[in-house]
Amino acid sequence: MDFRHFFDSKKISFIAIFAVLTTFSVAQTADSATVATAAASHGAHGDEKFEPTKVIMEHISDAHDWHLWGHTSIPLPIILYTDNGLEFFLSSQFHHGEQDYVGKYYTYRLVDKKKIQVVNAAGAVDEAASKKVWDFSITKNVASMFLSVIILVLLFSSVARAYKKRDGKAPKGFQSFIEPIILFVRDDIARPNIGHTYARFMPLLLTIFFFIWFNNLLGLIPIFPGAANVTGNIAVTFVLAFVVLIVVNINGNKYYWKHILLPDVPWWLYPIMIPVELVGVISKPFALMIRLFANITAGHIIILSLISLIFVFQSLAIAPISLAFVLFMNVLELLVAALQAFIFTLLTALFIGMAVEEHH
Repeated sequence: MDFRHFFDSKKISFIAIFAVLTTFSVAQTADSATVATAAASHGAHGDEKFEPTKVIMEHISDAHDWHLWGHTSIPLPIILYTDNGLEFFLSSQFHHGEQDYVGKYYTYRLVDKKKIQVVNAAGAVDEAASKKVWDFSITKNVASMFLSVIILVLLFSSVARAYKKRDGKAPKGFQSFIEPIILFVRDDIARPNIGHTYARFMPLLLTIFFFIWFNNLLGLIPIFPGAANVTGNIAVTFVLAFVVLIVVNINGNKYYWKHILLPDVPWWLYPIMIPVELVGVISKPFALMIRLFANITAGHIIILSLISLIFVFQSLAIAPISLAFVLFMNVLELLVAALQAFIFTLLTALFIGMAVEEHH
């Protein structure tokens, strides 16, 4: 099936989806402006000056609650493993970081809305005791990943059932939307870069593509279940890159390892070439990790920076220009969301293909 033909024949559906996502982007602008307005209001009364860096970093960072609007948020589970045992409670016990929580074993404080530390009897942070506490809490990014995985499983399970019920018939509904994308990953990413063994790696490539794309789109939605900067979290991209590293090297054939450990160069160059090749094994997935993290995070920072200009200059005259650029950047982020999923999947397929390639 021609992927371009799909866009032509279904252009009305794509325009509708594009309009909805653009509306979400505008809503995100309004949500960010609300936060900034509140900060500017404090500054007008002399309480505190608007700090764009603080607003931006709070937006792109992880959190122990899921902010909805104003001071309303969804509390998330706090799971702490201490030297005395496990502690379970909700993040609402911290009252947005304004109060300490007296637990079963220690008194805990939420520092900078993201780090949990132990407080001693004098009310000061106990660094030694804090090192004995391991935080396994369900944070905003973790909850968003769980939610995205559940939604993806439900969507693709419905597509699988549709194929069984409509065997031999033309795709219909969501099945007709998703099939050309799956064929695109198979025919334009997996098959050209991996070769005849591509089918073994299709589940991995499809999982990577849709996981990244779906979470990128969720990050553009300013309200629940969106607004989480999942793929802009270095820990998430690290795990994705680590999975690619393991898959590539486990499936590497003898020619792949010979090229690394016994490169086709004069023997006296081995002390130079072998370390270089071993570094290359790590640097490839490392580049995947940094590329995805940097591009997604940069997009959020640029959008919020443009919004902040209104409150930095404290002038409504700059608002139309700022909002115009924000709208443009949000529309561009829709493209980046799909593009980064495509690039990560493409490079993964390329690295796998280099590892399993047969030499004749």
